[in-house]
Amino acid sequence: MALSQVQIIQSLAEALSWFEKELNWGVPQAELRHLSGRIGELYAAMITRGQMALAVNQHGYDVVSAGGERVSVKTITTSSQVSFNLGTFDQVDRVIILRLLVEENEVSIEELLDCTSAEARTTMKASQGKLIYTPWTQSRGPNLSELRVIEQGAFHNILVKQLENGTILVERNGQPENPAKPALREIAVEVGVDLLNSNGNPKNTRSLGADILTVLSSRPD
Repeated sequence: MALSQVQIIQSLAEALSWFEKELNWGVPQAELRHLSGRIGELYAAMITRGQMALAVNQHGYDVVSAGGERVSVKTITTSSQVSFNLGTFDQVDRVIILRLLVEENEVSIEELLDCTSAEARTTMKASQGKLIYTPWTQSRGPNLSELRVIEQGAFHNILVKQLENGTILVERNGQPENPAKPALREIAVEVGVDLLNSNGNPKNTRSLGADILTVLSSRPD
């Protein structure tokens, strides 16, 4: 049965939420391969406005795009390489490789590769009936010094800043606090911000910092 784009987006959100729950329950990322694979397929279906293939890996591809491209999707968490079946790779038109990044048990999706199968083939090595792709570089964090501060608030001797990419920075007496979360917890207890999210899990630094700034901005000077 074909899914609408709204259903695909909703399913992706639910899968990401379940992945986070499993992490909070202490399940290692390496044991969540089936769920991470599903997340990758839903994400690929979303960005290509396509549909998941009727039979998983039956023809070596996972998604059929709105334009009719047969897309092979691979999603990694802790792995350092990706493999494709050499025998079925000629059935693939497009390759999408994703990495699930986990920060404080919150998941985000990074696109490592999105290109035609012919372009992808030039970056791979053949070995024992498989095509092996190794990401050239690992993820690098943004240069925070180049980002604008879009909101900030002070509580006693602690200054909380939110950058335009959502990153939260904390300074105490003018000195950076790293990690920032302990100071944020101090403020949250004082100003009445819940430390848990709607799923009952601890908020990450970004969520907790954003909620604190909302409260601080509403307080009288």
